[in-house]
Amino acid sequence: MAKKPSKSASSSGTIAQNRRARHDYYFEDKFEAGLSLQGWEVKSLRAGKAQLTDSYVFFKNGEAWLLNTLITPLQSASTHFVAEPNRPRKLLLNQREIDRITGAVQQKGYTCVALSLYWKKHMVKCEIALAKGKADHDKRDTAKERDWQRQKQRIMRHSA
Repeated sequence: MAKKPSKSASSSGTIAQNRRARHDYYFEDKFEAGLSLQGWEVKSLRAGKAQLTDSYVFFKNGEAWLLNTLITPLQSASTHFVAEPNRPRKLLLNQREIDRITGAVQQKGYTCVALSLYWKKHMVKCEIALAKGKADHDKRDTAKERDWQRQKQRIMRHSA
């Protein structure tokens, strides 16, 4: 039997990441949610045409919705269909998970943000997290710590 060709770096599984959220928030709990998508959206995600910057999760009528996620439609996709790139997309979570996240958002002052979109087998998953906002001085401390770690690695590399 012939061996399958190895996957390239672009098809590693990650579609999009929200790096801004990692800069702006501390994360408490992370959850994996499925996404309810249309056909043109899946084609666009396969081409890597997604952005999660400023994406967040909104709860309405016991359901979770992903807002401000931009999935750019492909030019070669169906021309007779009007695609809405910023439409709200339903997140597929267990009721127990929805209740847990909703309680934390309403009572404890957390916010729920989308961290990444990725492929799990043939399905698109969204990693969401309960998050607390960072103050400006916390962001500066994080940047200083990251710079110090880089500098330490450089020193260790050159001394060895």
